[in-house]
Amino acid sequence: MSSPLPITRLSSTEPGFDARLAKMLAHEAGQDESISQTVKEIIAAVRARGDEALLDLTQRFDRLTAASVADLEIPRSELERAFNALPDAQRSALTDAAARIRHFHEQQRQSSWSITDELGCELGQRVTPLDRAGLYVPGGKAAYPSSVLMNAIPAKVAGVAEVVMVVPTPGGERNPLVLAAAHIAGVDRVFTLGGAQAVAALAYGTQTIPSVDKIVGPGNAFVAEAKRQVFGQVGIDMIAGPSEILVICDGKTPPDWVAMDLFSQAEHDELAQSILLTPDAAFIDRVQEAIDRLLADMPRRAIIETSLRNRGILILVRDLDEACQIASRIAPEHLEVSTDTPEVWAQKIAHAGAIFMGRYASESIGDYCAGPNHVLPTQQTARFSSPLGVYDFQKRTSLINISQAGAQVLGKTASTLAWGEQLPAHARAAELRMKDH
Repeated sequence: MSSPLPITRLSSTEPGFDARLAKMLAHEAGQDESISQTVKEIIAAVRARGDEALLDLTQRFDRLTAASVADLEIPRSELERAFNALPDAQRSALTDAAARIRHFHEQQRQSSWSITDELGCELGQRVTPLDRAGLYVPGGKAAYPSSVLMNAIPAKVAGVAEVVMVVPTPGGERNPLVLAAAHIAGVDRVFTLGGAQAVAALAYGTQTIPSVDKIVGPGNAFVAEAKRQVFGQVGIDMIAGPSEILVICDGKTPPDWVAMDLFSQAEHDELAQSILLTPDAAFIDRVQEAIDRLLADMPRRAIIETSLRNRGILILVRDLDEACQIASRIAPEHLEVSTDTPEVWAQKIAHAGAIFMGRYASESIGDYCAGPNHVLPTQQTARFSSPLGVYDFQKRTSLINISQAGAQVLGKTASTLAWGEQLPAHARAAELRMKDH
């Protein structure tokens, strides 16, 4: 029998626990200068040469030759054909997931509002959608139709007029599930482009690719770096780090369930992090046994093993209260509360991207079809940021209508503050509207 997979075990009562935990949580992606420089050159080429650069780079990186960038656009009729050609089970699953995601995000839609104060001044906020959003989707052998749904549907619910999707198709390989998802999500235009060059095209526009207001969606290190470099020219969703899951368990959930939930994030990436918090020491042993037994049948076993060996943590805590405190400090992307009364403990969690409550709420259901968005903050950024949503595709404009009476009262306040800041034109602009001036 093979030896147990060596996964770091910690106890909250041991000396140096905080330091050891902090060391395990640290992930320094580092700024790879070669990637940064390559991306910088690609962006410069696209800005300078437009479509010509896109064609050259697509041939170089994706082994795809085209006479024009227009030839790289997939017509909407082909998206519909891809959807109709899916096996019934896949088509039904995609339809059901999209309906749940759309229904959830419709609750997030914000409305314009206004108030009239005691001076007769009308003050308000106008909420309007972005004109155009860009969606990056990994392509080739990787199939992420769920990513299409989670990014495109909130944009369309927000009222974005045009969603432009880019997806690399190395060697011309098109994934029918991704195309079908684009159809059901209402994506307007799809181009078979990938990499930093696709991000640059969306940010700055070319002769064929329209520039967008915001770029969302996951990608490799070059895509992430490109999003970082074009931020400011356009908005972006986030620079996501490796995936994370944290499970708080009282020891009563079947250990096989917990082990598989830890696998569900570990299989993403060798750098992904899977953490268990429990007050039951014997349960940690049972989960370890389940991990060792179930690993053999995992197609992505090597990735899971590397992830759990290097970044996995099994933590013994004093009680569930302490588990919630530690979880809040970690601020994980995905947090499962696998207990009898999950709603009680969830209230004690201050920071998490998404909280899955109860023994039946597997993170994987959230990834695909529960309804809430699976684009979540990582690397402790849940302390100050939120899941992707409709609000990311809407902007707010302040509305200020000052009455004549209001100008008399507010003008004096503005004038006083402006003189205090030594900005006389500001002061005079307010004073000129006052009757006794």
